[in-house]
Amino acid sequence: MKNIHSIEFYTGSKEELLPGFSKDFPYIASRVELDKYIERVAPWHWHRAVEIFYMESGSVEYDTPAGKILFPAGSGGMVNSNVLHMTKAISQTEESIQFLHIFDASLLAGEQGSRIEKKYITPIMTASQIEIIPIFPGSAAQDKILKLILEAFHFSDDEFGYEIKLREILTEIWLMLFELSRPILGKNGEHNKNNDKIKLLMIYVHEHYSEKISIAELAAAAYLSERECFRVFHDYLHMTPVEYINSYRLQIACQMLAKGQEPVTTVGHACGLGSSSYFGKVFREYAHCTPLEYRRKWQDSDR
Repeated sequence: MKNIHSIEFYTGSKEELLPGFSKDFPYIASRVELDKYIERVAPWHWHRAVEIFYMESGSVEYDTPAGKILFPAGSGGMVNSNVLHMTKAISQTEESIQFLHIFDASLLAGEQGSRIEKKYITPIMTASQIEIIPIFPGSAAQDKILKLILEAFHFSDDEFGYEIKLREILTEIWLMLFELSRPILGKNGEHNKNNDKIKLLMIYVHEHYSEKISIAELAAAAYLSERECFRVFHDYLHMTPVEYINSYRLQIACQMLAKGQEPVTTVGHACGLGSSSYFGKVFREYAHCTPLEYRRKWQDSDR
């Protein structure tokens, strides 16, 4: 199981890059130390793979377009395929450790078009009303799911039959999640095209954040009017386009300051925030410290 201290993305996207994810066995196990992430936050992202997680310590808030869910230690859940989400550690001082199973549904479904895929996988994967399935201790069914999620992390990839054993326990977990989600599946849910629109808008920001971005240009990237652009950002990310652009620029600035030695002026221009005086002002409002103080804080913590 690999320790994770940061999140990686495909170039120009917010689709998460999953190092070690192989076609012949599309699965990775991760130990996420969210307290070591910059700002203790994994920013808005998505991945085609399914995520099943367990909170080992600390508390984490999952944000999705539908709202927020708090997961304390001992709880867990499943994040559905391609769901936009953001996670953040609640405490600014305590350790926050999360165990993740991330896998492509084909690992369980087998051949495309199989009966298993049609009966048990597709109904959940295509249910737009299912973003996250939370699992909290206290009931026999959910206690068993949490126990199995933890048990699956104890397999060693060099033991005989590892792949088959892991697939078997993930299949059992999936079947129990299917049972748990049946009341939700019974409700009508249609694919929301705006889910694709917000991703196009986010990708445009990620590709052009260093430049001047007009709302008209941004809206055009997703074939929307300016009014629709504002509505989609509000409905999905609960902020305006300008707030998201500035937030993303500041995230990039934090990464550059934490990992590099470029002058503050260079960082400000590189992330589209202009002169050192303006950059310093907006950065202090965001991080409650100067850019140089932020750099010292994060670079000293790595020693």
